[in-house]
Amino acid sequence: MSGDEDIPPPPPGFVASQGRGQFSTLNGPYFHKPGEGESVEQAFFALARHTNGIGIVHGGMLSAFTDGLLAGAVGRGAGKIAVTIHLSIDFLHMARKGDWVLGEARMSRATRDVAFADGRLHVRGVDIVRASGVFKLMERPR
Repeated sequence: MSGDEDIPPPPPGFVASQGRGQFSTLNGPYFHKPGEGESVEQAFFALARHTNGIGIVHGGMLSAFTDGLLAGAVGRGAGKIAVTIHLSIDFLHMARKGDWVLGEARMSRATRDVAFADGRLHVRGVDIVRASGVFKLMERPR
């Protein structure tokens, strides 16, 4: 990457995410904090291409990132693939080019076929998104 695509080192404990689908790869790069706990932590560095016409990170970018974050929490919690059924997002504040957008999410409960997750995105300690989602649980392909 060069020019506008220069990304500084991620926040402490975060590493580059690999093996995501083409949509996430195109919109990223994304980073995650490895771990085994209940919550999942992910991040991205806001580039000019992530912003809208008034210079703030586009709501579509925040929504796509949040969807993957919550699905990741369900995947970890349930050990299955999580496909979005419903996603509810509240935009509380904004992020701008040059911000590290950090997210954390956890699965709140699961049945045999469906799971629920909650999460938030924050920038410099200020919540910018709160979200919840419902996910269809699917077996991993063999």
